[in-house]
Amino acid sequence: MGVIKKTFYTGLLTGASVLGYLSFTTTIVSPLPRDDPALAGSAIRRFNVHRNPSTSDTCVKRIPLTKIRPELLEKDGDLVLEFCRGVWSGLGTRFQLASLARKYRGPATAGQLWTPTQFSESGFAKGTQMMDHFEVVEKTPTEIVVRCGDSPRNQGPRDSDGLFIISAVKDEAKGEVVLELKSCFFTSARKVEGIHGPMPGWMELLHRWYTRLWMVTGSQGLTRRLF
Repeated sequence: MGVIKKTFYTGLLTGASVLGYLSFTTTIVSPLPRDDPALAGSAIRRFNVHRNPSTSDTCVKRIPLTKIRPELLEKDGDLVLEFCRGVWSGLGTRFQLASLARKYRGPATAGQLWTPTQFSESGFAKGTQMMDHFEVVEKTPTEIVVRCGDSPRNQGPRDSDGLFIISAVKDEAKGEVVLELKSCFFTSARKVEGIHGPMPGWMELLHRWYTRLWMVTGSQGLTRRLF
């Protein structure tokens, strides 16, 4: 019993420490402010054709420019690309990757990205499909927009639809890089009445912690290595 009790409390303390670290190093804003550019952007207008209510949030992390790998600051687009690579190849997505691979990896999805190595080397051009659940639908020097919610083989309206907006912007005035992971989930298949998004409260809470994990693991490759 002593070993079991010790293991239980060790796991509890470890979990609490991880949650504390995620909370300390990232900021969550939910829902997205009404004037957030994402809510009026071309991607949301293209896919949420019925202007249905959404479940939305953004996770933000700021990193001093002095800690960023210098080569990522030389060319427009390199910073957000490396951040995007880190999000998908990082430890934060491994469980979801394994789960989706068991269900959907096969001949019909052979042209999609499925491995951490593929994610870490991809240019994430528009049209890139991943894990039979994600597709890059827009790309700029500061943002990569990924559609989610269903297989990218279903290009039409969906009962479950959504967008991830992965961005990295230099704030020269504050000497920082601002990283954001914006999420917006909605139903695009039909008009939905009411003001509430499709995600229940408990799932929305879990999603916020999952986004924090994506942020922390995805941003690790942007910083200088000591050795």
